[in-house]
Amino acid sequence: MTTTSLPTAPDVVAAPTPLRTAMPKTILVVDDARNIRIMVSSYLEQEGFRVIGAANGIEAMRLARQDPPDLIILDLMMPEMGGYEFLREYGRDHKTPVIVLTARVEENDKLLGLELGADDYMTKPFSIRELAARVRAVLRRVDRGGSDSNLLAAADIVLNRESRVVTVADRTVDLTPSEFGLLEALMLKPGRVWSRNDLLDHVQGNSYEGYERTIDVHIRNLRTKIEPDPKQPRYVETVYGAGYRFAPDA
Repeated sequence: MTTTSLPTAPDVVAAPTPLRTAMPKTILVVDDARNIRIMVSSYLEQEGFRVIGAANGIEAMRLARQDPPDLIILDLMMPEMGGYEFLREYGRDHKTPVIVLTARVEENDKLLGLELGADDYMTKPFSIRELAARVRAVLRRVDRGGSDSNLLAAADIVLNRESRVVTVADRTVDLTPSEFGLLEALMLKPGRVWSRNDLLDHVQGNSYEGYERTIDVHIRNLRTKIEPDPKQPRYVETVYGAGYRFAPDA
């Protein structure tokens, strides 16, 4: 007599632990041209970013306060609230990196955007691939930690490369990502003369051509925040005809 064995109960297999993936960076695209918002948003989403859009500065202000972005792509010429006004108001309380888009090519327009806290700019029409490259470059600057020591100190200035906090005489100063990158480079090698191109490569990366005058604007903004007297800088010195350096005796 043959016996038939009953099927055994299947082993209970624990569900695999889901892999933890980094949260995608959020990009706020602000432009009154709907086709530009769609084009930029679609491309950046394909690149792995989370994108939200706004048609003017007022809508952008509301969205940014509800859902703080990691980076803002901002058109300057918009109805209701333009890019300049948005930069002035939003920049008072936030250090979010900003890439400015402008259809105007006048040098003063570019410099004004940088003076108001923008980190980079692109002139319309622009390459969507280059814009995405600049987004990644700016975000890398923000996320980059110190490779050697996390603390840089000279005189009254302390720069923490990990927390990205800068204090001057025990007072915390708010720096944009570009200003922080400049100060970090200068403090790493006091006395070294950095050309504008060298500083531009350090701050923005060498994946695209930059605009040397942007460094002058960022240096001027940086001095107003860290120098006792910006007109007679003690820390960030100009080496005429060559560039800038952090004072070797600071």
